[in-house]
Amino acid sequence: MNRTATVPAPRRPLRDRLVDTGLFLLASAFGLLLSAMRLDSAALPEPRWLFDLDQVTGALGCAALWLRRRRPVELALALVAASAFSELVAGAMLVALFTVAVHRSPRTTTAVFALSLPSALVYVVLRPEPDVPPLPLLAFGVVIQGAAVGWGLFVHHRRRLTLSLRERAVRVETEARLRAEQAQHRAREVIAREIHDVLGHRLSLLSVHAGALEYHPDAPPEDVARAARVIRESAHQALQDLREVIGVLRAPVGELPQPTLADLGQLAAESETAGTRIDLREEVDGPVPEGTGRTAYRIVQEGLTNARKHAPGAEVRVSVAGACGRGLTVEVRNAAPAAVPSAGAGSGQGLVGLAERVALAGGSLEHGPAAGGGWRLSAWLPWPP
Repeated sequence: MNRTATVPAPRRPLRDRLVDTGLFLLASAFGLLLSAMRLDSAALPEPRWLFDLDQVTGALGCAALWLRRRRPVELALALVAASAFSELVAGAMLVALFTVAVHRSPRTTTAVFALSLPSALVYVVLRPEPDVPPLPLLAFGVVIQGAAVGWGLFVHHRRRLTLSLRERAVRVETEARLRAEQAQHRAREVIAREIHDVLGHRLSLLSVHAGALEYHPDAPPEDVARAARVIRESAHQALQDLREVIGVLRAPVGELPQPTLADLGQLAAESETAGTRIDLREEVDGPVPEGTGRTAYRIVQEGLTNARKHAPGAEVRVSVAGACGRGLTVEVRNAAPAAVPSAGAGSGQGLVGLAERVALAGGSLEHGPAAGGGWRLSAWLPWPP
């Protein structure tokens, strides 16, 4: 036998219960005040049973206010209809109009308010006051009903404004979090690119010297010792570079160890030590901006690394030329490989990252086969005056 658990209905907030109780008491007090005024003035409606019906209708209308949150429109229409002959239900009817204005759209509120106007007119015709002309009595009723509706519309629009501001605050917070995540992602990309540029160069040097020892086991002892020393120094330098990069992972990206254009000579010397013939030509007129020089260094570094991987033994010509206002042109060109490159020499991710770096600097990058079977890597970088 299956038993279905009954989920208890969620309790309404204390604020809502207090508001409901306050409005119920207000409507009841309004009805009791009118009833007491009728009894004191002895101006009871004729026939007498109409006053008794009025009291019962007023009591039922006040009791029905506890349903105002569930069915505000239906309750308002019922109380508006009852107010056509009952004056003691007027307090409950005003609360119902206020509730519709707060919890329903302005269009629905306008429709319910429009229906309440004929009801007020019917009341003036059925229950005329002997001491008050019909027109002022009708105007007073319309003004009171309009005030209840206007107050409700004010609360409605204020709630919508508060909700809109809250949603906007949540959206702004979400956008700020997304921007922070994107900034972290960009920082990780910069760090990954730096690791690739720094370690790719060092490890390619290690690969060249280790390959030389592998293919020339009968080399003279002094050559073996020299190659072993270069391998040891390159490995040590790679570890040092890795420690520097890891050491600033939590620091701002601008604090990463960055080379400049003045370090091209040392870069070419390291490649020549590995057995790559380098023809370096620099024709730069004036000091190069730091960002432009750093990007140019990375272009040359990537070109030399790719030349060692894909064209071992080939001569590499490096040309850096430019001036302020004209831009900086960097070209790395290698001849056809003197030896067959090893399988899986590279994944091409270095050129992808290099293209992104050049694009961020506002320049352009070209690469592809050169005449004679070699490879050409060329870039232009802006050098503003």
